[in-house]
Amino acid sequence: MQDLLRTLTAPDDLLPEDWFAHPPRLETPRLILRRAVMRDAQDVFAYASDPEVARYVLWEAHRTIGDSRHLLRCLLREYREGRPSNFVIEEKSSGHVIGTIGYMNWKPENASVEVGYSLARDCWGRGLATEALGAVLRHSFENLKVHRVEALHDVRNPASGRVMEKCGMKKEGVVRACARNKGEWVDAALWAILAEDWRE
Repeated sequence: MQDLLRTLTAPDDLLPEDWFAHPPRLETPRLILRRAVMRDAQDVFAYASDPEVARYVLWEAHRTIGDSRHLLRCLLREYREGRPSNFVIEEKSSGHVIGTIGYMNWKPENASVEVGYSLARDCWGRGLATEALGAVLRHSFENLKVHRVEALHDVRNPASGRVMEKCGMKKEGVVRACARNKGEWVDAALWAILAEDWRE
């Protein structure tokens, strides 16, 4: 997959905070991963208002387009402050935003970061999440120069784990009752990939 992915080149001395503040445009055969803009609100609402999309993530389904605008304002603020944030996932064929993918829990002392993603329901099962995650992993190791990327998914959502496995991540265990989601404690599977795994 790596030879199919393209990203912008940049100086080697950029810090992760520089990349977080100015996320590059990443491309795969079918997708563009880019920074969010406010005009993405309608597309975001179209998928984020679906209760099935929100079922296994920690955010609630959007009830109004105002919720989607609030999310986008939060992303823009994170860019301004150089904090870990999300790309929007734009489908090339339609020109629509179909999801988000990005970073949280950046630990500079350990050169590690956590990734997460969500995708419109009509895009499930088409390999698009795998394509997007592959691009983010490449960016993480080649540009951010991280040592470890990890991700968690609700154990009731094994499809997310299959995406991680296809991208070379390894399951490291289950973290019991680690988060409260929609009023109940949930177990999460922990997956990770190291820089040496990626190089191999």
